[in-house]
Amino acid sequence: MQQLLWIETLLKFVPGVLLVLAPLTTLRVLGLPRPEIGFWPRLTGALLVGIAGALFLEGAWPGHGGLGLAGAIVINLCGASVLGSLLVLEAGPTATRGRAAIWLIVCVLLVVSVFEIATL
Repeated sequence: MQQLLWIETLLKFVPGVLLVLAPLTTLRVLGLPRPEIGFWPRLTGALLVGIAGALFLEGAWPGHGGLGLAGAIVINLCGASVLGSLLVLEAGPTATRGRAAIWLIVCVLLVVSVFEIATL
């Protein structure tokens, strides 16, 4: 269980930091559209870093607060369902690279969630 919490922490922390420090470059590399309002990628990055912090607290000091594995599963499944719905409804990125990046994220979130559910 501890290893899954650390994997979750890294899966949230790395893209969060990238979105906070270099949002437009991160979006361009992934082939995602640039938002109309420039603060959304940074806000999303800040939220991901916050979730990673909560996961870190749970992983470093079990039983002393933090997000926990069950909360991470809910976050992953919600994120995967919203991203997958956008792709199916063709409301997501139009670039092939962007669509591939989002499908990869959906698949990673679902696979990690299945492993986490198996450990509960």
